[in-house]
Amino acid sequence: MQSKFTGGLLGLIGISIAQALLTLITLGIGTPWAICMKERWLAKHTIIDGRQLVFDGTGGQLFGNFIKWFLLSIITLGIYSFWLTIKMKKWVVKHTHMV
Repeated sequence: MQSKFTGGLLGLIGISIAQALLTLITLGIGTPWAICMKERWLAKHTIIDGRQLVFDGTGGQLFGNFIKWFLLSIITLGIYSFWLTIKMKKWVVKHTHMV
């Protein structure tokens, strides 16, 4: 079987503009929802071994993690921030499934 990505440049530009607007209009509070919007788009356009990916994470779930991660970063004087990229990736993968 083959794996492929079916998304196009215009779709990526559109989702990136929507992300930026959501983040700007909400003064950053909408960032988790913007991230979920893009992850949903990426999953929708990804097919692995003939099976479609689906992203089921929500902005509300991610917002809770953002608060937790922010507080841990403050408590550890920024040291925890080194783990944020990997924590984010783990969260995205946890919420991405094959149909």
